[in-house]
Amino acid sequence: MLELPPISLYIHYPWCVKKCPYCDFNSHDGEIQSGYIKALLKDLDNDLQYLQNRYIHSIFIGGGTPSLMSINDAKELFNGLKMRLPISKDIEITLEVNPGTFEIEKFANFREIGINRLSIGVQSFNNDQLKFLGRIHSGEEAVNAIYEAKKVGFDNINIDLMYGLKNQNIQQSKEDLLKAINLSPSHISFYQLTLEPNTLFAKFPPRLPNNEHIWDMGDKGAGLLQSQGFNQYEVSAYSSRPSHHNINYWEFGDYLGIGAGAHGKITDMNSKNIFRTLKPKSPNDYLKKFQKNVEKTTIKNIENVTFEFMLNGLRLKQGINTNLFECRTGKSIEIIGPQIDEAINLGLLTKKDRQIKPSKKGFNFLNNLQEIFL
Repeated sequence: MLELPPISLYIHYPWCVKKCPYCDFNSHDGEIQSGYIKALLKDLDNDLQYLQNRYIHSIFIGGGTPSLMSINDAKELFNGLKMRLPISKDIEITLEVNPGTFEIEKFANFREIGINRLSIGVQSFNNDQLKFLGRIHSGEEAVNAIYEAKKVGFDNINIDLMYGLKNQNIQQSKEDLLKAINLSPSHISFYQLTLEPNTLFAKFPPRLPNNEHIWDMGDKGAGLLQSQGFNQYEVSAYSSRPSHHNINYWEFGDYLGIGAGAHGKITDMNSKNIFRTLKPKSPNDYLKKFQKNVEKTTIKNIENVTFEFMLNGLRLKQGINTNLFECRTGKSIEIIGPQIDEAINLGLLTKKDRQIKPSKKGFNFLNNLQEIFL
């Protein structure tokens, strides 16, 4: 039976200092346009109907580079959020940070207004690799940003790291991980560089290590992280303190999405439909729609809800419970019984009682496993 899941809030801040050549997110370099915070709050007003008497249990501010936001804008945003939203007492509020934009006084103010988790886009501590990736910070600046963040009170910090970089070998990838581990973050995201469509790297592909070497980097890196107490709970996420926001995504929870290009996912208990909300991608178009008038949110029903659930849930190391499948999709687990049996027969999936989870082989060949449920 369909049940109302927890709900989070995603806020998109589309501007950055410089567009990275691997980035396929909705990010734009150039001058930050005025009026964006007011547009965000009008956007939120339009989506409050989807709360359905739920508390917001996590907020994630992503981009772009939201750490470029001025303190005045951040205060305006958070004052507006507090006026509009029922917020849980133990809420997790994450801000994405580029180390090249770190200012200690500014981040102390971010902490003061309610942000309690940072996700710092380090990508590598190697200066040659940072130059290759088009990053605006050095390895030393990344280390300093993490130290200073801790000084002003942040004790919940994620470090983003990439592997499979140009001319990178296993030892260099290990050195990046060891530097991150020695900084004692609460969470590390360790993921492979992929050449996404419509990026500069897709147009002019760099020469990357071969697949075997990339595989070894990922495998050895995962082993190193887990030996140091960073438990893998999702494909690229390692922590003894998993992110509430991430877990809500992978368990097919709901989330409001506000900002240019933001997506939301909503369970409507009145119509028994599950749908996505979509916002205009261009910051200019977004501002035109939401600065002056509250526009109707674009809605797109999720047609293949069982696949969407499995696409997300199978990313979790622990897998999913069949009870969760049924209350998040409104469907009986029997509807995907043949696919579950096929995945088990192929050695990609295991099932014990009501818990379904990827085998080691299934986790290593996740795309093959997910495609079975398409």
